[in-house]
Parts: sequence; structure tokens; C-alpha cells
Amino acid sequence: MTTPSAIRPILEIWVSHMKTTIELPDDLLERSKAVARRENSTLKALIEEGLRLALRERRRKPAAPFAVQPFIGDGLSPEFANAGWETMRDEIYRDRG
Repeated sequence: MTTPSAIRPILEIWVSHMKTTIELPDDLLERSKAVARRENSTLKALIEEGLRLALRERRRKPAAPFAVQPFIGDGLSPEFANAGWETMRDEIYRDRG
């Protein structure tokens, strides 16, 4: 399906500029507003800059490779050989509250 050329610019505006709501701790919001005022900028610009920096940093750091840990043994101990997941889970978390 093709989009008529008269409508296309409107769709691009909606797709490329999305509004969202975020929750920030009060102290972070106040400090951010103060920095934006001091730098004669906006909170929006400061948030954009922070997100871009955070995303750039994550792109630089490759994720740690997943390493399969070998297991040596004969499988489950006899008391869990025919146990269901609930029994195993309860044992795993026993004494952890």
C-alpha cells in the first residue's frame, strides 16, 4: 500500500517526534532543571544529550559472552529425581525469606 504524497509529510512528523512520559526522582529532576537553566538550555535538550551519551557508551562496550558452565555429575539427587518444579523452587529459596 502506498501513502499519498500529500499525507506522507504528516506521517513522518508523527513517527519521528514522539512524546512520552517518564518518572524521575525529585532530586534528579531538580538538579537537571538547574543545569539546563545554568547552561541556558532546556530540560528536553539535557535529557536528549544524556540518552545519546548513554546509548553511545553501551554501543562501545560489547556484551560479555555467555559462557556455558560444564556440569559434572549424574543429574538430580534422588530426592528430586521425580519432583516437580514447585518442589525444586521451594528448596532453592528455602531460608531466603
